[in-house]
Amino acid sequence: MHNAVETMLKKYQCTTGADYINALKEIFQEISLLGLWRAKFFEHAAFYGGTALRILYQLDRFSEDMDFSLLVPEKSFNLKKYNEAIAAELNAFGFNVEVTKKVKNIDSDIESAFIKANTIEQLLAIEVPENITGYIHGMSMIKIKMEVDTNPPGDFSTEAKNLLLPVPFSVLTLVPSDLFAGKLHALLCRAWKNRIKGRDWYDYVWYISRNVPVHLKHLETRLRQSSHWEKQESLSADLLKQMLLDKIDRIDFDAAKKDVASFIKDKSALYLWSADFFRDLTAKLKCK
Repeated sequence: MHNAVETMLKKYQCTTGADYINALKEIFQEISLLGLWRAKFFEHAAFYGGTALRILYQLDRFSEDMDFSLLVPEKSFNLKKYNEAIAAELNAFGFNVEVTKKVKNIDSDIESAFIKANTIEQLLAIEVPENITGYIHGMSMIKIKMEVDTNPPGDFSTEAKNLLLPVPFSVLTLVPSDLFAGKLHALLCRAWKNRIKGRDWYDYVWYISRNVPVHLKHLETRLRQSSHWEKQESLSADLLKQMLLDKIDRIDFDAAKKDVASFIKDKSALYLWSADFFRDLTAKLKCK
C-alpha cells in the first residue's frame, strides 16, 4: 500500500466491509481531485455538490458522486484528457481503475464519466483483512459518477481550498452560500421516480445548523435556467421559504431517513426527522 494511501485510510477507523468501501470511495475521490489539479482542470471548472461539501467543508456524511461546474459556458467541453489524468493518478497510487465517458442518449449540458474498479481487488490493494473481503461478491464494482455542467447558471463565487493528502494541492470550489443554493435547487427540483434522496435533506440540516446563508440570486438563476421559476418578480426569502414548506408537506421522511442512513455513522441524527422538524428548520433559514 502506498504510504500516502495508508495515512489517508487511518482517519476512517474502519471495522466493517461497508466502512472500508466508503473510505475507499472517498480516497478515490480525493486522488481524482489531485489528478484534475495536475491537469489544470480547476482553471476551467469548480467543484460543487455533496462531495465537495464532504471533502472541503467537513460534511459528516459520505457522498458518492462528484459534481463540477464550468466557470463559463463551453458547449464543446470534452472530458477525455481529464478522465485520462484521473486514471493515471489512481493507478500511480496502486489502484487498478478505468475512467470511461458516459455516452449521452439525449442532448444535454452535462458531460459525464464513471470511475470504475473491482471492489475486492482494490480492497486487497489497501490490505483489508480476508475475513472482511471474503463476504464481498467477486463481481462487485466500485463506481463513482463524475458530472460537469457545461452551461453554468452564473451569479456564483468561488474560492480555493487546500488539501494536504495524498500530496498538497488546491481545489477550486463554489463558496458555501452558493453551494447551499445548488443544494436547495436540487432539493426543490429533483424528480424522483422511486425514492426520495434523503441526503439532500441531511445536507439542508447541515447548512442551517451552521448558519450558512443561501445566495438567493444564484438560486434564482438556477431556478430560471431549469424553468422552475418563471415569474417576473425576483425570488425573495419569504417566497423561497413557502416553496420549501410546500415541498416538506409532500415528503415521506421515513423514506428519506432510509436513503441517507447508510451514508452516516450516527443514526441518532435522524431521530427528529419529521415534517414539523423541517418546518421549524425552515423558519431559521438565512438568505443573502
